Amino acid sequence: MSYKVGYFVGSLSKESINRTLSKALISVAPDDLEFHEISISDLPLYNRDLDGNYPPEARALKQAIADSQALLFVTPEYNRSIPGALKNAIDWASRPWGENSFDHVPTAVIGASPGMIGTAVAQQSLRGVMSFCNARQMTAPEAYIQFKPEAYGESGEVLDEDLKGILTTFMEEFRDHIARVLTVLPRE
Repeated sequence: MSYKVGYFVGSLSKESINRTLSKALISVAPDDLEFHEISISDLPLYNRDLDGNYPPEARALKQAIADSQALLFVTPEYNRSIPGALKNAIDWASRPWGENSFDHVPTAVIGASPGMIGTAVAQQSLRGVMSFCNARQMTAPEAYIQFKPEAYGESGEVLDEDLKGILTTFMEEFRDHIARVLTVLPRE
């Protein structure tokens, strides 16, 4: 059995170090995980006035989540929290009230930054938001990646063996988390 995993890159930048990290994660993931990026770049700002008439970009976001069996968040830290674009996407996907796209979905959070503590505070912030959204979060292992450009190849491969081990373990644990959650709470 394979699992369809949608992933979010919290940064809108095409040169994002978290986009590089997402490619590295995919390169070391178990073979039974199929990935597709869920874009957040075209979403308008969330406005409750549109709950009765969702814009096409927000409907596409909700459909992409519905088409996924699990979600991976790869995010930077902005001002000790998650990027506004990612929070905006979560707001669209969790609304209107009673139509929360994250309900019971297996999720994992990881991120990279140039600093030593990785994206620890952003990840904690995101975990709080996803708890409210009733997502089934992988709580361990946690991974706060200090980004070093020389650790990654041109096509996303991981060149640093220690980092490769950390990312491989993270993705294997995520795969096991997905299987456990979907055994109890299958996605329709």
